[in-house]
Amino acid sequence: MTSTTPVNGSNIPVVPKGAGAQKLDETAFLRLMTTQLKEQDPFNPVDNTAMVAQMAQFSSVAGISEMNASLKGIADQIKQQTALLTAIQAQNKPTSTTTGA
Repeated sequence: MTSTTPVNGSNIPVVPKGAGAQKLDETAFLRLMTTQLKEQDPFNPVDNTAMVAQMAQFSSVAGISEMNASLKGIADQIKQQTALLTAIQAQNKPTSTTTGA
């Protein structure tokens, strides 16, 4: 009888179900990059341009994320100031009173 070995060896990480929806933060990216460097074949290393491109792409995504947070803060401030201005204008609006002659 022939024995079979499991497809997933002990050195291949298994991603838990539903983990694909998680965001890749800076710590996870650095952990992934160092693991990739540690596991690569020294006689056939990863292409440097691909590694630099990955790091540049991650930096761009991080920068866009920070910009989105800043823009959200600015939008919230504008919304608060508009609400305050509207309240002040409503308070100072002259009321029209009609007098009967």
